[in-house]
This record gives sequence, structure tokens and C-alpha cells, in this order.
Amino acid sequence: MNDDRPTPRVVVIGAGASGSLTALHLARAARRRDTSLDVVLIDPALHRARGTAFGTSDPQHLLNVTAGGMSALPEDPGHFVAWRARQHPELMTEPGVFAPRVDWGRYLDETLGQAFAPGDGIALRHLRVRATGIRRDGSGVLVGTDDGRVVAGDAVVLATGERPPGFGWAPEALQRSAFFVPDPWAPGAVDVVRRDAAGPADVLLVGTGLTMVDVVLSLTTGAPRSDRHLHAVSRHGELPERHADELQPAAIPEIDDWGDTLEGYRTRAAAHIAGVLDATGDWRPAVDGLRTVVQGLWQRLGDDDRTEFLRDDAGAWGRMRHRIPPGSADLVAALESAGTLTRSAGEVADAEPLTAGGLRVTLTDGTVRDVGWVVNCTGTSTVVRAGADPLLDDLLSPREGTALGVLSTAGLGLRTRSGRLVDSVGGSDAPIWTLGSVRRGELYESTAIPEIRTQAAHLAADVLAEIRPEPWVLADGRSAGAHHTVARPRDPLGLPLSTTAEAASAYNAGLERLMRLQSGADERLLEAVAIDPGFAVAHAALAMLGHEGGSSVDVATSLESARQAARSRADDRERSLVDVVGRRVEDVRNAGATALMSHIARYPRDVLAVSAAVPTIAFSGITDIQQEAWELVEGLAPAYGDHWWYISLLAFTRQDQSRFDDAGLLAETALECEPTSGHAVHAQTHVMYETGRNEAGRAWLDHWVAESGRAASHRAHFSWHAALHELAMGDTEAVRRRYYTQLAPPTVNGVRALIDSASLLWRWVVTTSGWDAAAGTSAFSGETAPPPVECVLEAAGADLVDRPQTPFVALHAALALAAAGDLARLGDLRTHCRGSSEPAIRTTVASVCEALLLAGEQRWGDAARGLSAVLPGLPRVGGSAAQREIVEETLVYCLVSDGQPERALALLDRRLERRTSPLDQRRRTSLTASAGNPLRV
Repeated sequence: MNDDRPTPRVVVIGAGASGSLTALHLARAARRRDTSLDVVLIDPALHRARGTAFGTSDPQHLLNVTAGGMSALPEDPGHFVAWRARQHPELMTEPGVFAPRVDWGRYLDETLGQAFAPGDGIALRHLRVRATGIRRDGSGVLVGTDDGRVVAGDAVVLATGERPPGFGWAPEALQRSAFFVPDPWAPGAVDVVRRDAAGPADVLLVGTGLTMVDVVLSLTTGAPRSDRHLHAVSRHGELPERHADELQPAAIPEIDDWGDTLEGYRTRAAAHIAGVLDATGDWRPAVDGLRTVVQGLWQRLGDDDRTEFLRDDAGAWGRMRHRIPPGSADLVAALESAGTLTRSAGEVADAEPLTAGGLRVTLTDGTVRDVGWVVNCTGTSTVVRAGADPLLDDLLSPREGTALGVLSTAGLGLRTRSGRLVDSVGGSDAPIWTLGSVRRGELYESTAIPEIRTQAAHLAADVLAEIRPEPWVLADGRSAGAHHTVARPRDPLGLPLSTTAEAASAYNAGLERLMRLQSGADERLLEAVAIDPGFAVAHAALAMLGHEGGSSVDVATSLESARQAARSRADDRERSLVDVVGRRVEDVRNAGATALMSHIARYPRDVLAVSAAVPTIAFSGITDIQQEAWELVEGLAPAYGDHWWYISLLAFTRQDQSRFDDAGLLAETALECEPTSGHAVHAQTHVMYETGRNEAGRAWLDHWVAESGRAASHRAHFSWHAALHELAMGDTEAVRRRYYTQLAPPTVNGVRALIDSASLLWRWVVTTSGWDAAAGTSAFSGETAPPPVECVLEAAGADLVDRPQTPFVALHAALALAAAGDLARLGDLRTHCRGSSEPAIRTTVASVCEALLLAGEQRWGDAARGLSAVLPGLPRVGGSAAQREIVEETLVYCLVSDGQPERALALLDRRLERRTSPLDQRRRTSLTASAGNPLRV
């Protein structure tokens, strides 16, 4: 560690899942900042990372989130899955498995230990005592414990986890009974019930939620009594809903216009669920999408509406939101069918002891049951109760007129501001943070591991920024000192900006739109330079958008303005960025790559520079070599951590690497943080196409575009993706409707007309034309002939079509001319490509032009040989696998047209081994049925 200041100390109260995740992310954040850190966990528990949920030792108690969603590290969604594979090589360890909770507790404990490697200045201690009070001590805190110790720290994190179950519902006689189990999670509590062979056999379970499911599984496996019957009762008598066998991505609604009333929410939520159910046949993606936005909706509601929701709606929401794993649901259903488990609606009215042991329990409907035990299965307590926890009592007790904490809505937790405790007079300057269940009153959805993981990562960054601030950099590059405050605004990733606060606000709005792939970024940037004409970075951003993003910006003027401003008012980072953008605009495509990479190495959190370097929808990047692009993105992990924008880019990288499970989980993680992230949606869309989930993929993408993606730029590309799904399903009429409403000129023009619209029309030709002749019946619905492509060529423009400067655009120009049947113009393009200084254009794209010319002359065999030869080098052209796939589609078309169905079948079989494809399967069936009958085109 290079920091010579005293080592800061963070005291984390609680060593369960939330406390252990906090400690883990504190260590990771400290290592990224190259600073020492001392973390003290205070918890009487023997083991870390267990707590209420993960302290069970019963392997039947499963996570109710799939293993793929339970990584402790947001940027590595396969981390837990890989750990399980090492621990249990004999078991199925796919991401979709619902793993035992005991496994996850062990995994988190091991991961936490690895994060605190000895000797690197980052240390962890676990004090097995109970925290009883917190006092401020100057800029720090003092934590008192039940053994009389006082632990000093620079900051405290309350990570107390779930509170013990409440049992105020139980009559006094029941509470006093030795046959009442008030807390089934207490060590050995359920074991006593399971082993009891003396008293009445039956057991009454009060509560029918997930706790009841766990208790039922424990009591019915290996139990000594075959005559035991379990009776479950709750106010509604209903079980949680069952998880689907195949999970779908969340359908996240756009809530900007949902208002701020509970009644309005009910109406909009019902419509959202009905719409998703109609589109996908499943309501679960709609509920999962609602969960993503619940925190935002909850924070808009007034206390009266919140209280009404808790009274009238929370139960139904919980049953839909917190679902039972399929395996557990099947076991419970089997027990009910066998009569071993019964359920009913009601409450406990009275209880009296039986002479032979056990209890006679009367329910509110008059039912009387003699049972050996009554087990409280109502779940963990949701409210803070006076006297239940001395630490919380201490925080809520005023001293010198002020209490360090104050209850939030309905006593669900403590009031916070961005995770920092708010005191009784509304201040939040005490160095006390919290997460998880303590924030439930402010966020409502705040107890699932994915949410706590995100909170822990953000909290760790905030705590370290407070107790160990990084030196700021002045405009001239000099250090301002560790504790010097400079009045300079910052960008969304924390980099200082040499401008006014008002101009910075407009710039940040534009940069955030660029990060989300939303339209209007250039308008916000123009606003920024209008406010501050000397704002160098804003001018540079405009030049880059005009050069590559298609914005109607005077690139030369913006670049010159950026250079003038940088000479008079800019720091080292800003001057470097202006220089890099200038090289990017003025040089040939890759001449500025070295300078850009050098800039990113020094300033990895410079979003504008990284955007220019990484190949995406918006920018071509600095390399078409996949491995280089992957290494670039992966190397940025230490700088970004779990930031949604970086996770979105990483998701696209993972799908490019055919790591589709990881890519999908990363995309979901990013969308939970930022539902409008176009990069995350783009990655998820590729995942669903490459895994053959066409119908679900089309419905999900259309929903996003209509909801969270309303402001998305590059809508034509998302429409292209949806059309690929429809083409794969054989619905050419749906493709035709989409083309004319979303992809035909003048809706789409320029480079997107070439890459999206024209390529779709050529793919339409090679995947549908004549295939009905092979099978005797059509595999596609509706008219298969595509619309004419000539208007698309006109909308793209002659420069792009005839004189393309990048391999990717050149490839698509060739395909567009093939679709138009313009062989003369295609020949001219071949000549242009052969004379290019760009190797991929001169070799690969020129060869594709030659093959397409041969196909145009119906020399199918020669065309097929040419296309086969270029496939290995095709990744050098750039773009995604789905985009480059069109060359392989053309090869299949040529092989079948040449009367070589065996070679076409072999190629389709190799593709089907790689991924599921209903289109390839239909074509394979057609070719198999037409053995010896070449396709007529």
C-alpha cells in the first residue's frame, strides 16, 4: 500500500450475509484504492456468513434464487457456480440450479477469507461479542459490547440482518408452553420436534410461507414417526408461488409516468402484469421487473399509502415475489397429495396443555387440534420492537436532545439517506451506515442477496470516500492534498471537470445518455458548451459524437474549440482526452489507438475514452480483433467494480465469448441498477438469440423498447434483433410488418440502413427463398419474398455503399448490393476493397465480394468455395457473431442451390451443436426430406 496515513478502521456490526458482504466489498474497494484498512466484525456467532438464512445445516433448505444469481462478486456471476463445481464435482452445478443455503454460507465465508490475504495491509478480525451501543467520538465512533469492551472506529456499518420472528400473535398460554417453538431457526429447535416420538404425533405450523416450507421439509425427512401429520395455518392459507422451470429475464416497466399514489400503482402494475402474461404466457417476468423498480415506487409514496400497502397488498406481493424453488414445491405438493400436510386459513385463538404433553389448540374457525408441538413459521420480524435489541434501543434513545437513529415507515427499520443513518433532527453526518433489512422502511425491497450485494458494494465505496478521501487533482495537475477541498464539479464516474456547476450538470446529463445508449446526448452537450464556451471536454465529446455517432455536429469546429479551451483551462486528463479525440477524428481509423490506450491506462474511469475504444453499437472501437477487445474490457474491472455501465459492457463481452449464462446474469444485474441500459439490453438480446429463445426474446425486447427503452438511440438495431427472432420462428409476415414500420427508409438511414435494414433483407432472401420447394411445403408463414432493397441503398448513401472505410461497413455494403442484384456496382466495390490499405477489407471483404458476384452469376459451387475460405478470418471484420452469421447463411444458400444438401446439412448440424435454432432445425428437416432433390431458386 502506498498510503502512509494511519490505517482507518471500519466496525461492522453483524457477521451474517450482509455483514460479510460488506466486509468483502470494503476489502475490494480498499485494494482498488491502494489503501490499508482494518475491518472489525462484531457478532457473537461462531461462524461468519451464516446469520438466520444461511445458518441452516439442512441441505433441503434451498436458495430461492438460482445459483447464477448468487455470486458475491457482481462482475463475476459464475463465481458461486464455479465454487460449487469445485466442491461438488459429482453434482449438477449449472447456473439455473437452486442450491442448498448451507453451500452459499460456506462459499461466502471462504470468499471473505480470500479477500483478506495476510500481509497486504487489509486486515479482518471477528469479535464474538454482542454490540450494545454506539457513541460519536469526534469524527469517529465508539461501539460498546456486552462484555464491557469499547471498540473505536472511523465508521460503523449496521449489518444486523433479519430480526428474530415475532410471536405477538400467540396467546399467552402458548407462549409459556415448552411445546411452542418461537424461533425455528434457533440451533436445534426443529430437531427436537423431529425426534420427538412420545407425545401427540401432529404438529401445527403457524404461517404458510417459505419458513413453513423449510420446516416441513425438515420434519418429513428421516423422521422417526410415520404417523405424523403437519397442519399449516395462516390468515390466507396460501403458499408462495412456484418458480418457473425455465426462468425468463425480467420485464421491467417504465415508471416515470406512474405517479405517486398506491391506487395508481395498483392499476399500472395490474396492466403491466397482464401485458407481459399476454405476450409471454408467464406473469413471473412482469413481477421480477416490478421488483426492480419497487424501491423507486416506494420512495414516492406517502406514509399513509405505505401503511395501506403493508396492510392490504404486501402479503399478495410477497407470495408472488418470494417464490418456492421447483423441487421444494414438488415435494410440498406430494406431501399434500398424500395427506401428510394440510393447509387452512385461520389464526390461533387459544391453547391449553395436554396431560400427556403437547397442546390443544383452538383456531378462529372453531377447529380444535391436539398437537405435539406448535412451530412459529411466520418468518422473521419485519418491525423494530422496543426491548428486542439493546443496540437498536440505544440508537433510538436521545442523548443531548438527539438520537442517532429514528424509525422509518411503520417501524420497518431506520431512516437512511443513501444508506447513511438519519438522526432524530434530520442530520446524516454521523459516520454510521446500514444496509439490508434495516433499510426496508426506506426501500421496502431490501432483503434479497442480490440487493444486499449491490448495497454492500456502494456502501463500501461511500465509507472509504468519507474516511479515506483520495487526493484531488487541481486543474494544473498538482495534488490538492489528502484533505483539501476544491470546488470543481465531477462527472458521473467522479472525474473532475474544468467548468461551472451548471455546465457540468448539462454535460453529465449528456454523458449519462451516451452511457445508456439514449438519444439526446448531443443536445445536452450543446447546452453545456452554450453555458460555458470554454468547456474543453464537452467540445471534444461533441466532436466524437459527430465523427462516429452520426450526430449533426460540425466536427471540425467542435474539435478546434476543444483544443483552444484545453490550452487555457484544463487539467492533464482533459488535455489528454482532447488530444486523443483529435487523433481519432483526423487520423485513419487505428492511428490514434496507441494514444487512446495510453490515456485509458492513466484514466480508466474516463467513460468517453473507454466508449471510443470498445466496439459497441455506438462506436466502432479501436480494434476488430475480438481477443484485444475482450482484454480491454476485462482489464477495466478494478476501476469500475460493480458499476452498471461497466457490467453492461462486460455482459456483451461475455456473450461474444459464448459465455451466455454469465452474460445473461450480468445483463440482468446491470438492468436492475439501470433499467434503461442499452448496452445491457443489447447483450441480453444476443444471449436470447444465440440460445434459441426466439419467442421469449422477441417479447422481452419489444417490451423493453416500449417501456424502459422509449428514449433509446439505435432503435433500428434493436428492431433488427427482434426481426431476427421472427425470422427464426418462420414468421415472415411479422418480419414484413416490422420492416415497414421500424426499419424501412426514411425511418432508418445512413449506416444503420446498411447494417440493419439491408442486411435483414439479404438474410431474408438466403434463409427463406425456395426452401418450401425442398420440403414440398413452406416452413414459413406468409409471403416469403422480401421487400425491395433499392430504397435502402439510397438511404445509406453512395459514400457508405461504394467507398466504405471500415471492414464492417464494407461487408454490409457488399451484402446490400447482392440483395439488390446490382452486380456491376458490386464489382466496383470489389475493386475498391482490393485497393484498400485496411487488411481486412483488402482480403476478407474483397473475397466476400467475389463470392457474391459468383453467386449472382449462379456459379453456386464456386461461390460456396469462396465463402468457405473466408469464414475463419471473418472475426477480423468486426461486429457480433449474429451479424457475421449472415455470411454463413449465404454459404448454406449456395450449397443447397448447387445441389450439395449433404454439405449444407453438415454445416447446419455444426451450428445446431453450438446452439439451438428453430430456423436451422426447420431447414435441416427440409433438406432431410428432400434427399437428392436440390433446392430450386
